[in-house]
Amino acid sequence: MPVAFLTEEQQRRYGRYTEEPAPPQLARYFHFDDRDRQLIDRRQSDHTRLGFAIQLGTVRFLGTFLPHPTAVPANVVTYVARQLRVEAPACLSQYASRDTHWDHARHIQHAYGYQDFSDPREAFRLVRWLYSRAWLSAERPSVLFDLATARFVERKVLLPGVTTLERLVARVRDRVATRLWQQLTQLTNADQQANLDTLLQVPEGEHTTLLDRLRRAPSRVSGPG
Repeated sequence: MPVAFLTEEQQRRYGRYTEEPAPPQLARYFHFDDRDRQLIDRRQSDHTRLGFAIQLGTVRFLGTFLPHPTAVPANVVTYVARQLRVEAPACLSQYASRDTHWDHARHIQHAYGYQDFSDPREAFRLVRWLYSRAWLSAERPSVLFDLATARFVERKVLLPGVTTLERLVARVRDRVATRLWQQLTQLTNADQQANLDTLLQVPEGEHTTLLDRLRRAPSRVSGPG
């Protein structure tokens, strides 16, 4: 199968906010308990508290940290600011003008146990899971891609690059297909294999193989067709 199966739109949406989170999503990913508030309140100014909290909610929701941590929907900022009692949410613009958010991202990753996909153990678990899904089901590669993304979020593994995951899904599906073909080959005897080989040969005076003809739907609804 081709390595690149995602559309440009799917690639653009990967690991990004595509719309405003719904109220249940805000309550699930952007509600902060006592432990969260202790870490958040260690920041002194409103804009650093707000920025830290938004990064924490973002990695829970998307499974990754954003290159521009303030590029979040307005309802996220409003929801978080209300919890932290930040009266001027516009102060978040000050957070984007500094490099503090990189330190905050590392702190969040360490404090909440987020793993990098480069960890060999996590990569092995994902490959084994993908292989099992691909072997037991006929899911499209884009569906496997979305399921793998959801698995990363659930297991607290930071999302890898979009092309990295896309190539991994394609590679696993190729391995599964190769295994299937090998098993099917073992079910045929020599005569059956020879008959199948003839389907790939172009008869004299023809321009296509018999397999190509068999793959086309009949042009007329009839017995010969």
